[in-house]
Amino acid sequence: MLIKEFRIVLPVSVDEYQVGQLYAVAQASKDNTGAGEGIEVLKNEPCDHPKFGKGQYTHKIYHLDGKVPRWIRKIAPKGSLEIHEEAWNCYPYCRTVLTNPDYMKENFSLIVETWHKEGRGELDNVHELDAAQLKQRDIVRIDIASDPIDAASYKESEDPSKFQSEKTNRGPLVGNWQETVDPVMTCYKLVSFEFKWFGLQSIMERKGVDVNRNIFTMFHRQLFCWLDQWHGMTMADIRELEEQTKRELDEQRLHGEARSSMAVKD
Repeated sequence: MLIKEFRIVLPVSVDEYQVGQLYAVAQASKDNTGAGEGIEVLKNEPCDHPKFGKGQYTHKIYHLDGKVPRWIRKIAPKGSLEIHEEAWNCYPYCRTVLTNPDYMKENFSLIVETWHKEGRGELDNVHELDAAQLKQRDIVRIDIASDPIDAASYKESEDPSKFQSEKTNRGPLVGNWQETVDPVMTCYKLVSFEFKWFGLQSIMERKGVDVNRNIFTMFHRQLFCWLDQWHGMTMADIRELEEQTKRELDEQRLHGEARSSMAVKD
């Protein structure tokens, strides 16, 4: 099992991020759904976590057929291209678990535990890891303005080094912006990835962590550059948006065209 802690500094407050995160999740879901693939929301309901208190529980299925070449779709076993995501958003703590219950079962799991804290990423052990876990943990710092991304995914409108918010006047993020912005917060994302498959375990675990770094980078670039779209929204606005998004996702997945920019060509 690999353990990495990603630290993502952002020019927003912890309270602002709660709204921005949920808005960006809804928008990104719509951008990656259509033609039988994408995201299916099974549950989105209040929950009461035994340790972290009240929050929101979601259960989603990621239909990945359109993300792999046609030849893999033809030979892939039934259920192998469906990933289940369960998430407990007890903000400022969140826990997300990805599994493949219909094929790999207990041999595959990806767990992301996140604390959202004020500051510039200086907290050393926010996840309260023990000595053995700390020895195994690798810390990765993400700069949403300057870290490289895939050229095919680049959009100037989603470039934090060029974006300036009209509502808040924040941005563009240049130079040593992480040391100077105010407000400022950090997402501390602890990723634990296990892939039990003889001969492939180490390769797939490293690949899985790399994929998560790319996802975290792209998501938070968008979250910041969409600031003027979500800034000022309330949690009631967000819950209404989530209900609307679920209806749109169901329609797009069943009847729409494939929309993901990350779909793999045959």
